[in-house]
Amino acid sequence: MHDAAPFRPAPAWLAEAVFYQIYPQSFADSDGDGIGDLGGIAERLDHLAWLGVNTVWLNPCFASPFRDAGYDVADYLRIAPRYGTADDLAKLVDLAGRRGIRILLDLVAGHTSDEHPWFRAAVDDPGDHRYIWTTGEVPEGFVPSPGSRLGGYLPNFFDSQPALNFGYARTNPEEPWRQTADAEGPRANRAALREIMDHWLRLGVSGFRVDMAASLVKDDPGKRATSAIWTELRHWLDRAHPEAVLLSEWGDPEVSVPAGFHTDFFLQFGGPANGLAMRSLWSNGTGTTDEAWDPLDCFFDASGHGTPGPFVRAWREASAALDGTGFVALPTANHDFSRLNCGPRTAEQLPAAFAFQLTWPTLPAIYYGDEIGMRYVPGLPEKEGSVLGPRYNRAGSRTPMQWDDGPGAGFSTASEDRFYLPLDPSPDRPSVAAQRADETSLLHLVRRLVALRRSTPALGYRAPVEVLNEGHPFVYVRGDRLLVVVNPSRTSTLWPSAGHAGRLAGARAVEVRGARVSADGAEVGAEGFGYGIFELPER
Repeated sequence: MHDAAPFRPAPAWLAEAVFYQIYPQSFADSDGDGIGDLGGIAERLDHLAWLGVNTVWLNPCFASPFRDAGYDVADYLRIAPRYGTADDLAKLVDLAGRRGIRILLDLVAGHTSDEHPWFRAAVDDPGDHRYIWTTGEVPEGFVPSPGSRLGGYLPNFFDSQPALNFGYARTNPEEPWRQTADAEGPRANRAALREIMDHWLRLGVSGFRVDMAASLVKDDPGKRATSAIWTELRHWLDRAHPEAVLLSEWGDPEVSVPAGFHTDFFLQFGGPANGLAMRSLWSNGTGTTDEAWDPLDCFFDASGHGTPGPFVRAWREASAALDGTGFVALPTANHDFSRLNCGPRTAEQLPAAFAFQLTWPTLPAIYYGDEIGMRYVPGLPEKEGSVLGPRYNRAGSRTPMQWDDGPGAGFSTASEDRFYLPLDPSPDRPSVAAQRADETSLLHLVRRLVALRRSTPALGYRAPVEVLNEGHPFVYVRGDRLLVVVNPSRTSTLWPSAGHAGRLAGARAVEVRGARVSADGAEVGAEGFGYGIFELPER
């Protein structure tokens, strides 16, 4: 399983990716049952094409009892009926492709639902090793067997999500369930991952985001044995589907990309700093808050107490480690984490956040609805496993997309009491239709920033970045041609550019609100929540 051969370079399209994450049950409902579906996504593809995104990642859409919103898969080869059929997915892939948009699915690799046929067979068969079973006592962390089989099984997240057996990095004769990664059960599970991926890639999807990608091999210091599995799968993918990509939910690009992933995300968790890179930008202590997180002042906060330093350092370390072999993606939010518009952060603060996210050399990922500034909705009921802690209800980031100001916000024709989750009750909630009609809106800004990124080599992933001021305002140069100024605080800020005045003189505004560069280049200023992208003259 250990293969030191180099990976095939990532498909050329990936460097140009602007990701858009769709939570399918909350995006658009085509059949009037109050739950979003594949047909609804297909009907709304023109919005995505207009916005300019080119790569869509769908949260899991496979058959499931939905105890964890679809991250508990009961059949990897069947679409959940509430979302449609495989034909509906094929149609979506085709219609998206005609608009230059690729579709990625979400692969739950480390566990299944306890209703999966594999698990239902395993509960009564002591010779089955697809899952991790004790033989007698049920140790702490294991769940008692629900069948005739003695002992218990290891869950991967919730108890209803039994961990698939990919082996243990360290064995122990006193714990016979600690099989090696090359035992029969782990080998069968690795083969199953290839079969599942091959099935959907043949239908036309362009790859997978992999859930809990670091969780496969247990008791795995440094994740070396887990990495070896992904290395094997990447080599297979390079041979069988060379244009496909793997994105990891790992949060540690310095480990995941060398293991075989084309891209990893900066996340709210992961790596030695437990997700500090992303949290130091966005996490303002409201919305989804893990009690284990150290308090911090995030950079995108009106107080001005935060700094971009932790993010910049993490990005530099990851970029140096990857050395051009893969990519790091930066999301605005995701289905497990607060939206940008959360708690005290208001709509007027969002433009500066997008000006940064869409000009920094990470692959940008826009969470559905963030392009109009949808709000994290507090106080919602638990839904399909959404609550992870006393201050951590993921439902607030999963509410229905707000398409217009009509009944049901254009999400569904069902009565609102049948909606997957309640709509944001705010009377001033934003909508796509209202912002499409207003060229000064956040939606139009995001569209212009996406277009600027896609059409400007200096904003490309591989183009260099030079940080001139790591504070307020945050000032950096991309590709020696574009100056970016971002001020997340409510207070006007001024940066004397000192030795940089010569190169900044004559800077021309490209996309600016509340930022300026003096004619002689000696001062860069930004009003509260101001931002600016300026073209520097050729020297």
